[in-house]
Amino acid sequence: MTRRTSSYAAVIGVVLAASVFYTGAAFAETTVNVGGAPMYPSKNIIQNAVNSKDHTTLVAAVKAAGLVDTLMTPGPFTVFAPINKAFNKLPKGTVDTLLKPENKATLTAVLTYHVVAGKHSAAELMSEVKAGGGKATLKTVQGGTLTVVQDGRKLDIIDAKGDRSTVTIPDVNQSNGVIHVVDTVLLPQ
Repeated sequence: MTRRTSSYAAVIGVVLAASVFYTGAAFAETTVNVGGAPMYPSKNIIQNAVNSKDHTTLVAAVKAAGLVDTLMTPGPFTVFAPINKAFNKLPKGTVDTLLKPENKATLTAVLTYHVVAGKHSAAELMSEVKAGGGKATLKTVQGGTLTVVQDGRKLDIIDAKGDRSTVTIPDVNQSNGVIHVVDTVLLPQ
């Protein structure tokens, strides 16, 4: 091989390597870490949630309620996803009681109260709050309503009982909607 040919080969090798690097980067997903795990926008709500260490109670509850298949459909859904510590705020024994088979209907009602049809980003919710004179109302899949208010730069979600839950991680995009991580379990009437 001549010196010239080897120079061309080296240049072509560098160009190909750069092409592979940049092509791969172009397809990289922007993820948000939740519970120590990356949440991939190309995966659905369930595929991502099962990897979050902060949502093991929620995942167990979704499985017990038989909602896994529903949350894997195209949706789109907006889910206000309580962390494990949110469930710990409930009166002692509440979670264990809800997870019993005989309480499946109540558990399903509580979980679907955290879900809104459609994909609502934090920016859209803030716009709705401003347009609504300081609050916005969302109808849940369960049939109840949630009230959204802005608290500084954060969003608070107020349930039917008047309890507040703060969105701690907004806009965790999923292939079938969006998750907003919340710090308190929302309860219907």
